[in-house]
Amino acid sequence: MKEDPVGIVWQRLSLCWAAVLIFTGLAIAEENVPVVDAHLGGCSSTITVLDSGDKPVYNAKVTVDIRYGFLGVRKMSLEVGTNSEGKATLAGLPEKPKNPLEFQITSGSISKKVLVDTAAKCKDAIQVKIGGQ
Repeated sequence: MKEDPVGIVWQRLSLCWAAVLIFTGLAIAEENVPVVDAHLGGCSSTITVLDSGDKPVYNAKVTVDIRYGFLGVRKMSLEVGTNSEGKATLAGLPEKPKNPLEFQITSGSISKKVLVDTAAKCKDAIQVKIGGQ
């Protein structure tokens, strides 16, 4: 029995298209959000940094200094950069800090401070606009 050459061509083309679609889907998958963990509690803040045109800011630095321990003698500094979606997560934040945490968001020469009170809202998603007004 002879094989149909047109059928074989269509079969191979459909396999090639299936492979292209699979690999394209893997490339489009959501990018991982960078996480830094303080290991001081169960609270976290996910920050999305946007520019004045509401576009995500890549590699904006989010820093926070946390004082903890007896009389706040111990100090921990955390820093994380945003991904291409403008997102970064700070995890393991204390549930009851003595003062609200002050996040410093910096992109190039532009910076902004944001106060986060983990005692009031333990798991928080914050959207910050930098630049413009």
